Amino acid sequence: MLNTTDPQSGFILIDKPARITSHDVVDVLRRLTGIKKIGHAGTLDPFATGLLIIAIGRETTREISKFVGMDKTYEAQIVLGATTASLDTETEVIFNRVGAYGHTPLRRDEIENAMKKLTGEIDQIPPMHSAIKVGGKRLYKSARKGEEVRVEPRKIRVKEFTMIEPKIPQVSGRPVEQKTQIISAHIKCSSGTYVRALARDLAAELGTVGYLRNLKRTSIGKFELQNAIKLKDLTANNWQILVKSLKEMAIDEKAI
Repeated sequence: MLNTTDPQSGFILIDKPARITSHDVVDVLRRLTGIKKIGHAGTLDPFATGLLIIAIGRETTREISKFVGMDKTYEAQIVLGATTASLDTETEVIFNRVGAYGHTPLRRDEIENAMKKLTGEIDQIPPMHSAIKVGGKRLYKSARKGEEVRVEPRKIRVKEFTMIEPKIPQVSGRPVEQKTQIISAHIKCSSGTYVRALARDLAAELGTVGYLRNLKRTSIGKFELQNAIKLKDLTANNWQILVKSLKEMAIDEKAI
């Protein structure tokens, strides 16, 4: 276990809102605490919400790598029948094709069978709009310039990929989605998994295209979103009472 004598060193579980980056959350904590040495364990895309583990203090930030490799769980809304360049809502819908099933929504068993094919150890090609470097250059920079880049697949493990609740067409505010099908999914996966790419690959298995409409991270290892504080509720007066050591969180280091 981490044994630190610094009362300001420890971890805070944050519920990240949408439309800000994970680094923005770190910046907020730096302003509130006056501490420069702060980091997070596992990036969430700006459009995504949910659990971030924030490490505060020099001793604690040295422990971040133990959290980065933990399994993650998510709740996602996947749009089938349309796609975007970034495979999420950060870019405009560029293609609308319902695919092989015409205007009739796919049956639940069809979707679940496709999910089973994407469960276990699989090869996944990261999205072009990602921060992975290929040839020394970030993929998203190449994507913005319209450059074609060969991206090698990576081994990941999807432990659980199941439907929560099928949602039949109609999403207000995005007309292009009116002839699409929207499903809600539960996902438990290894570190390094791109849920956006999982949505893309699920759609491909079903003979269509797809992207993520919503994404919420609900756990990192044994750390749960239900125990996190919303970023808007964190203040300069209450952050210290929320800081917890590994011992206080009752986490077995062997499980990290």
